[in-house]
Amino acid sequence: MKVYFYHTQNIQYCLRRMAEGEFPSHFLYGACHLADNGVDVVYHRSPKHELSRLKTALYTAWRVLTCRERFDAIYATHYKGLELVVLLRALGLFRKPIVVWHHQPIVKSKSRLRELLGRFFYKGFDRLIFFSQKLVDDSLKAPKADPRKLVVGHWGADLAFYDKIKAELKAEQVSPSHPNDSQPSTLNSQPSTLNSQLSPPHHNTTSPSFIATGKEQRDQPTLIEAFNRTGRHLILYIGINPNPNVPNPNLEAVERCKPADNIDVVKICGLLPYEIAREVAKADCVVICCHRTRYTAGLTTVVEALALGLPIICSRNPQIPVDFDSLGCGISVEYGDVEGWQRAVEYIAAHPEEARKMGCRGRELAERMFNDERCAKEVAEVIKEFSL
Repeated sequence: MKVYFYHTQNIQYCLRRMAEGEFPSHFLYGACHLADNGVDVVYHRSPKHELSRLKTALYTAWRVLTCRERFDAIYATHYKGLELVVLLRALGLFRKPIVVWHHQPIVKSKSRLRELLGRFFYKGFDRLIFFSQKLVDDSLKAPKADPRKLVVGHWGADLAFYDKIKAELKAEQVSPSHPNDSQPSTLNSQPSTLNSQLSPPHHNTTSPSFIATGKEQRDQPTLIEAFNRTGRHLILYIGINPNPNVPNPNLEAVERCKPADNIDVVKICGLLPYEIAREVAKADCVVICCHRTRYTAGLTTVVEALALGLPIICSRNPQIPVDFDSLGCGISVEYGDVEGWQRAVEYIAAHPEEARKMGCRGRELAERMFNDERCAKEVAEVIKEFSL
């Protein structure tokens, strides 16, 4: 069996960076391991330049409908850009099954017309894969999609990628609690790069270091206020746009909070999984402070921390499929709870052995459930349901 694999990201760029050892395979949602599970892959040829949503949908439909390689189904990481093909499937004009990851719960529209259009659109999907059972349960409250089409997938990290990073750092004899003594990382001037030092300034302290990465729905005021009060060392990565004419709301939010001297703010531009993972691996704890959302904001950081065997402090997002407290791999904190964050940070700092055990439990969870190879196996099982 063979699938046409579609991604909203530039697939060729991801594959090239993977070949260079700079991207983890889970960025492609198990596609790299589908062949190991009896499903071959035709990779979508991503456009060379960013297009509008309508142009992207037209381009994707053209690529799919004119593909010279035979394929049996479409497997996609998101329906964005795939809308025209989905509509053709709903109309019965495209006859191959479509399997898509759905990142948010399906909700009922307030407008009757939008609701009717939505119900028709969702007829174009043959399977919708969700990141957690909570997302499925919330989606069932809206009558748009057939409940039989909704399944849960375990999306997880490329363990070999993070094992390689840990091995590199061990070979370099880097202490996990302190930045290394080598020259700070610098990157070239390609579009997805960083123009400043990636490594934060050195802190001569025995205090453990906490690290925050990611950019979606981050609650910087709560996080910064908590660390301003504790005085613990926080390395805070902020994604920015290098174009001076484009606003940088994340950076502006951080600057308004006036971080204390114990907080190192590092500006980054673009997608830098290898470089940032090296810095994360040197820290003692990963912190993920988010605003209340309807989707799994922070999940990428979660699965990467699990792979690196680090304890996690995370906002209590019920959409995320990891119960940190009951599984013993971290601590969850209510949204906007500065005092709760203070207590969690101080607990990790005061209990290094328990923090180490949390990290070990997290790694065991990654090996058992949240890894790219398991993801690929589950996706292959879904796809094979449509084999002729």
